[in-house]
Amino acid sequence: MGKEKELGIDHVYVVHAPKGYERHEKRLYDILGRQYGFDFELLDKDSDELIPFYFVEDIHRIMNQGAVRCSLNHIMFYEAIVRRGDKIALILEDDPYFSKHFLKYLQQIVVESQTLQSGFFISLENSTLKFPPRKVIKKDKRLYEASYGRCAGAYLIDNTAAKNIIDRLKQNKCDKVIDHWHNDLINENVFKMYWAHPTCVEQGSINGKMSANNSTQHAGIIRRISWISQKFYKTYILQIFNI
Repeated sequence: MGKEKELGIDHVYVVHAPKGYERHEKRLYDILGRQYGFDFELLDKDSDELIPFYFVEDIHRIMNQGAVRCSLNHIMFYEAIVRRGDKIALILEDDPYFSKHFLKYLQQIVVESQTLQSGFFISLENSTLKFPPRKVIKKDKRLYEASYGRCAGAYLIDNTAAKNIIDRLKQNKCDKVIDHWHNDLINENVFKMYWAHPTCVEQGSINGKMSANNSTQHAGIIRRISWISQKFYKTYILQIFNI
């Protein structure tokens, strides 16, 4: 039994490109598997034949093949969550960097999620550097309702939300990259969005620790410095006035 079960998470799913990202995969097994003791499932198979089933007819005019496949992988995990009867699942993209207190915060978030009405989606990441207003933040509170998402690199989702998404797809196919599409679903009340605070995951392709391609080497000192500067400003300085 993996560590995720001890935390109250039924499955951990990782969105992973089918080819060329072997270094990402090795890093995942080193950190998620060996360091944290999670059992996790990689979706790393080509499923192009399923694209017409879930996406609008002209989807390749709207976004490139990589974005379509990434979005499809998220959707396939929603199908798996419903099929397996997961009460709550953790979904990650394959470039996560975890905070020092990741396991502690994740456990607290899962516990607090039990007080929510079913049909929730919990953003765990800081990729957009958006946070709850300072005036609503409480020391003993981890989850804050929001009206939009913060990318799709790391989140918890319950069975009801996953089922609602799949049911919605039967009526209206996906027509946007996954994180923008999530915002449409929030507006349609398909699920409720919550932001975890403090956040506990960063995307390596955004924070400058990974390049956007298949390398896990540093993506560039200028990009990294830019991220650190923005993160400091928006996490601390801007929050002083974000009331």
